[in-house]
Amino acid sequence: MGAAMRRIHVGNALSAFGLGFTVPYLYVYVAQVRGLGAVTAGLVLAVFAVAALVVLPFAGRAIVRRGPLPVLLAALVTAALGALSLGLAGNATAVLLSAAALGAGQAVMQPALATMIVDVSTAETRSRAFAMQFFLQNLGLGVGGLIGGHLVDTTRVSSFTLLFAIEAAMFLLLVVVMATVRMPHSPRIGDAPASAKGGWKQLLGNRAMVQLCVLGFVLFFACYGQFESGLSAYGVEAAGISTSALGTALAANTAMIVVAQFAVLKFVERRRRSRVIAAVGLIWAVAWVAAGYAGLGHGSQEMATAAFVSTYALFGLGEAMLSPTVAPLVADLAPSGMAGQYNSAFALVKQLALAVGPAVGGPMGAALHAPYIVTFFLFSLGITVLALRLGRHLTPEQNQPALAKSRVVATGATAPARVHA
Repeated sequence: MGAAMRRIHVGNALSAFGLGFTVPYLYVYVAQVRGLGAVTAGLVLAVFAVAALVVLPFAGRAIVRRGPLPVLLAALVTAALGALSLGLAGNATAVLLSAAALGAGQAVMQPALATMIVDVSTAETRSRAFAMQFFLQNLGLGVGGLIGGHLVDTTRVSSFTLLFAIEAAMFLLLVVVMATVRMPHSPRIGDAPASAKGGWKQLLGNRAMVQLCVLGFVLFFACYGQFESGLSAYGVEAAGISTSALGTALAANTAMIVVAQFAVLKFVERRRRSRVIAAVGLIWAVAWVAAGYAGLGHGSQEMATAAFVSTYALFGLGEAMLSPTVAPLVADLAPSGMAGQYNSAFALVKQLALAVGPAVGGPMGAALHAPYIVTFFLFSLGITVLALRLGRHLTPEQNQPALAKSRVVATGATAPARVHA
């Protein structure tokens, strides 16, 4: 890794660490510690999603016109102000406004950092770079959540104020770190490519990218959108999973990602991306079968718990396979200078799925146990079908970047030697 890539990865780890500090405790903080009730706490979580949906359509154009680094720095400052204000907010209006600022800043960080990775990587190194990003994000979230859990005390508002202050400090520290990154190029308003002027129209005309966005929505809807909503509700209501076992399942998911990420990377790098994604659909289908056994089978409680934990571990394996596959594919589908637009569009699709997923899966997981399992089992099989269809619209190099590298090597090996006088 070059110096720029190292700093970008440090930035990913710090931002995830800061988020892990507070995100798991937002509901408790607003509803109980500030005494604003469950409705306000629910609105805060909704505001995060709405803020992301509002700013992401504009973030891509800003990244194309001004470059990812200035946009990232603005997002970090906005998130820092939002986090600090949230820790000091004492009424519902202040809490909601602070959450909007924090949510908007967090949302813009994702495509900005992804575009920076694209700019400082090559087609050969991109998969490994995004795998490292995903690894550090999960590690940062896990460590941040662990430390944050030991700092908070629901009887003391000051402990939560300290928590949000630390998160704000992480974002400001990240401003300092990222300000030292030297990007290969930094587009400005006058340098934006002609295609950027009709960015969304051009993107919607890219059939492969549209299909990838549809596939991405199903991926995030059927997995990430269920982790802390439908699947956890199903585990508690149908499988009788205790809160401690639910925590173990989440830990198994993170552990699988941390342990398997780079072992999986070696397997994924030389295979067609569409087939890797299709394989993830099959793995997740098996995960939903395990979840079905946990809640609908007639085994012992120990077997049900083991099956439920296995579900989260299998989801983690699929996530480890997707991290070096999907994000680099978004970058490879983007025309020159348009990576920011494409990354923002895909981030927007992700946010939509994460907003719709809990709204659909939560009630189903809590009350309609068998239909819930069948529905998301079929969604997982749908991932496989959509991935294979996407493969037909990708060039060989987009689907399997290793081919381009091998062709270059082969061309060099067969080239006639020059004769020097």
